[in-house]
Amino acid sequence: MSDTSDIRTPAQIEADIKRRRETLAETLDEIGVRVHPKTIVGDAKAKVAASVDNSLGRVYVGANRIVSDVKGHLVRDDGAPRLERIVPVALVAVALVGVLTVSSRRRKG
Repeated sequence: MSDTSDIRTPAQIEADIKRRRETLAETLDEIGVRVHPKTIVGDAKAKVAASVDNSLGRVYVGANRIVSDVKGHLVRDDGAPRLERIVPVALVAVALVGVLTVSSRRRKG
């Protein structure tokens, strides 16, 4: 004997076909949106922006770490400047600016 639970009526078949058409139409609409040039450009811009934000974030963290390290060398824990370290650094900076100034004047003249 055959099992009658596997037999579908024409109305059930038509309903199934209608559901599948609707699903297919939704899928095609989604594909159309995904491959649309504006969507592709928008996705590319978002990826670039995220990459730039990530890179800038790493640069900021690195620069902040360097500034904190330098500050730790030039300022005491209580916030007072460490003159024994600041004065030599300032003298080297002034000497370097002087050498660069003299060097650039000799090239021009």
